[in-house]
Formats: sequence, structure tokens, C-alpha cells
Amino acid sequence: MEMHAAKRVEIIIEAVMEARLTAALRGAGVTGYTVLPVMGGAGRSGEWSREGQVGRSGMVAVVCLIRPERLDSLLDAAFAVVERHIGVVSISDAQVLRAERF
Repeated sequence: MEMHAAKRVEIIIEAVMEARLTAALRGAGVTGYTVLPVMGGAGRSGEWSREGQVGRSGMVAVVCLIRPERLDSLLDAAFAVVERHIGVVSISDAQVLRAERF
């Protein structure tokens, strides 16, 4: 089975910023993403939970699989939103089947 190189980008951000982030991603040409709820975690400010410090809406994880050559435009769009808010962006190498979907 043939595998194709891709980048997996995961953006953890305040749930109230989800619509702004996904609109920015679409504006950068990202055609697909998955949004997942984040229940809690720990960071430089300590532990937090959905019921704790972050607020009622909590955090979400927005996950994208894209072609490597499209990474820079996605990161520019994501950073424009994440820069002024609580958020983390991570990038990892991935392999996908059906490259025409990405």
C-alpha cells in the first residue's frame, strides 16, 4: 500500500476562539480539520480542567493533516489567531493513504 508524506498540525486553543481559528484556516486553503474537546491538562501555569481556570467553554484541539508544501500558510493563519490567546501549536510528520484527500 502506498503511503504519502503529510504534516499533522494540532492546535490547542480556547474553545471561544474555535470559530475564528477555523475561519482563518479555511482562508488559508485548509479544506479539512477535526475539532476535539480538551478535558484538562497541565502547563507552565499548572494543572487545569474544564471546570477550572480556563473558563466555562474550556479548550479544543483542532487537528489538520496537510501536504508539507502547505504548512507555512496554515501556520501563518494559525499563529495570527493563537498569538494573543492561550494556545499551543504542534507539528509532526505523518503518513497518509489516499493523498488526493489532502
